[in-house]
Amino acid sequence: MATETVAKPRTSARVHVQKFGTFLSGMIMPNIGAFIAWGIITALFIEKGWLPVPQLGGFGETGGKPNIGLVGPMITYLLPLLIGYTGGKNVYDVRGGVVGAIGTMGVIVGAGIPMFIGAMIMGPLGGWTMKKIDMLWDGKIRPGFEMLVNNFSAGIWGALLAMLGFFGISPLVTAFSSGAGDVVKFLVNNGLLPLTSIFIEPAKVLFLNNAINHGVLTPLGVQQSLDQGKSILFLLEANPGPGLGILLAYMFFGRGAAKASAPGAAIIHFLGGIHEIYFPYVLMRPLLILAAIAGGMTGIATLAITGAGLVAPAAPGSILAVLAQTSRDSYLGVILSVVLATTASFLVASVIMKTTKHSDETDLGDATARMEAMKGKKSSVSSTLTGAGAGASAGAASGGRGGVGVLAGPVRNIVFACDAGMGSSAMGASVLRNKIKAAGFPDVKVTNASIASLSDTYDVVITHQDLTERAKPATSSAVHYSVDNFMSSPRYDEIVELVRESNTEGGTSDAGTAHGAHAAEAPVDAAPAAAGAAAAAPAAGSSDILARESVVMRGSATTRDAAIDEAGRLLLARGAVDEGYIAAMHEREESVSTYMGSFLAIPHGTNAAKDHIRKSAVSVIRYPEGIDWNGKQVKFVVGVAGINNEHLHILSSIAKVFTNKEQVARLEAATSEDEVLELFGKVNA
Repeated sequence: MATETVAKPRTSARVHVQKFGTFLSGMIMPNIGAFIAWGIITALFIEKGWLPVPQLGGFGETGGKPNIGLVGPMITYLLPLLIGYTGGKNVYDVRGGVVGAIGTMGVIVGAGIPMFIGAMIMGPLGGWTMKKIDMLWDGKIRPGFEMLVNNFSAGIWGALLAMLGFFGISPLVTAFSSGAGDVVKFLVNNGLLPLTSIFIEPAKVLFLNNAINHGVLTPLGVQQSLDQGKSILFLLEANPGPGLGILLAYMFFGRGAAKASAPGAAIIHFLGGIHEIYFPYVLMRPLLILAAIAGGMTGIATLAITGAGLVAPAAPGSILAVLAQTSRDSYLGVILSVVLATTASFLVASVIMKTTKHSDETDLGDATARMEAMKGKKSSVSSTLTGAGAGASAGAASGGRGGVGVLAGPVRNIVFACDAGMGSSAMGASVLRNKIKAAGFPDVKVTNASIASLSDTYDVVITHQDLTERAKPATSSAVHYSVDNFMSSPRYDEIVELVRESNTEGGTSDAGTAHGAHAAEAPVDAAPAAAGAAAAAPAAGSSDILARESVVMRGSATTRDAAIDEAGRLLLARGAVDEGYIAAMHEREESVSTYMGSFLAIPHGTNAAKDHIRKSAVSVIRYPEGIDWNGKQVKFVVGVAGINNEHLHILSSIAKVFTNKEQVARLEAATSEDEVLELFGKVNA
């Protein structure tokens, strides 16, 4: 039988650079708060700061000993370690983050200077190599020895990486940092730094700014700020002036929808710091990139002439963030750079708009769509440009889905979300995962998570119909599906068809590839990341999660609440939970039903109740006559308490049983606890 090969779409160089920039910014952006904290402490407490404090600023002596302060240790140790940990975690969860941080410590000590670039190397290297090492003995460790092997392998490899960083990586990164610093000095000393706008401004519109700003300018700027107390590099890309000038030109000389939306876009851009809001206006009239370049060059030249700079990165690029990070002696220069950049950009844009003919009203929507295609995801601010109608259209086009996001390419990442992320979402994820694999798309990742842990990194989000509105704000780029039956919802077939349409030849594009890249750009919560693996294969050492004493063949409860109590008491008797967890099971049921379909309910606690769980356990109770569960008949109640996803393989087995009518019939006819355990893929001795 011939096998059809689906041709993979070619990925453009722009998308590769976007992906690399996303990877770099994924290490920096989660830690921007720490950079800002360091910037505030530096601006306030150093010797030339607003409120000089020797003990905090690290100058002078106290009791005959030099003051260390907070500024030096934070930039030397805290910030690089955070970057290294985040880089490793992005590659291989917490385990990769720990090993990445150990390796980063080697380059920190070996170099003697802030090792941001070294951290951006050692963090991902530590996570990736640890992942490869763990794969060598995956599934081969004898039960009971997992913790021993895992801890020592991470410790030994981390120590080796630290030595590699100390002796091998730190000299190379030191040389690179020195060379890059010399290049910056050369550009500044020769008045050439404004020319960087020729590359930076077009790169912003093409969504390559992360690679430039967070990959190069921020690390170099921090080093310069440490040496000089401020850096011009923090404002090369973050200056809001060029974009504001273009939006002002549209306010005065634009037409139709573009002119009407420009004031709102200007507020979002200048005060909110969301620079992508002006990208469609440039894409609509590509010649306006000259206005952005003129504004950027003017702003940089002003900073260079006045010797102004910021003490730390301004993120996002809001005027409020810029002023908050401005050096004490640079307010005039920084404000002047923003004003003059805005003026230059406005004048050039005005000339272009007055001397060229264009239909702004008909092209703004197309330009916004092109922007989202280049970005690889739905823009969170695009509704400001295209109006509410765009969102309504997206929802209508979704065929009954929750709407919100618009797919820009293949589906790579699907998440089931519920309140706690341990029960109904895990079951639903298992059911859909099997359906998608059966359809021939094993590479599509189907995970589960709690609502609280969601981030805008998924292509498709599936929730109970009562939780959809809670999930939408955190996942505005995703396509949303609402279900009321996690075991056999007709929505699953729609999702499989969506995957088939978007992941086969003719349904993908460069933009789609970018979207797939985006799905990995931000750190995903550890629980959903582990869910797929845990559901795919039983975890070693989990034989006590479902025990014979936790299986009841004929429950005594006659109501929903009594059944929840009965399931919770079994978990309590096993020492898996305390009394507070049972109360949380009732609380969860009152907010969102745990009825799954196929006569099954899986009561479990809320996300806030995880502190009441002592160990993972599952209880199973059969009610042959059935009980009323919010108007649905339930014959099987599965109580769930889970830590670290140890329970997910049991839930996966249960899900497989309840999606098979013959298996459900066998379960109804079972006469012993061992038959139930065997059906769930687990036989106790």
